[in-house]
Amino acid sequence: MISLTLALALRDAGLAWVPSPGDRFAVTRTEMIDDVFYLADMVIEARPLETGTLFAFNGTTEWALDSVPQSATVWLPDENQLRTALDDTFVSLRREDREFVVELADGSTHRDSDAENAYAAALLATLA
Repeated sequence: MISLTLALALRDAGLAWVPSPGDRFAVTRTEMIDDVFYLADMVIEARPLETGTLFAFNGTTEWALDSVPQSATVWLPDENQLRTALDDTFVSLRREDREFVVELADGSTHRDSDAENAYAAALLATLA
């Protein structure tokens, strides 16, 4: 899974997120930052409002949370979503020793022991 640090950096660099069922996210409140949530129509529903998207927690009483604005969350994109965001800049993903290496069309490479983090680092470089 993508690291929270990279997810926050991607958000701050302007990566757009249109919430969809199955998306992973974290609530950026300190007491909840280590919890990962998944959007699902029956449990956590994205409700578009004029003031922004609201994530409604339906029936998840264990969190004692009714809703949270999207602005108080950070998207944790998965490998496929990161690769899609890279679009035509993505050339390849390969394994070298114990690292995953993402190569971009400009010839740059981005390495990490986790494939999603390697993709995220590559995407961050394209957004900079």
